[in-house]
Amino acid sequence: MADLLSDEEIEAQLPDGWEREGDEIVRTFEFDEYLDGVAFAQSVGEIAEHQFHHPTIVIGYEEVEVRFTSHEEGGITEDDVEMAQILDDEQ
Repeated sequence: MADLLSDEEIEAQLPDGWEREGDEIVRTFEFDEYLDGVAFAQSVGEIAEHQFHHPTIVIGYEEVEVRFTSHEEGGITEDDVEMAQILDDEQ
């Protein structure tokens, strides 16, 4: 089990473009075409399955919202920040 991050640790480690909303970190990725967003969501799912850390993904018309939290720990952990960074590196 991963330890919860403190408020200060979350603020210091949160990648650019990501925001904290309660016990989750959130980013909305924008796309020119709907199917580009769908393809991105598919790749997020594949990465999440490989890392065994699954986000909430909401697909909109030209955007995809991704939310991470560590449900077992009840908040934000290093695993969430690491997944956010992995997705940023994939962009």
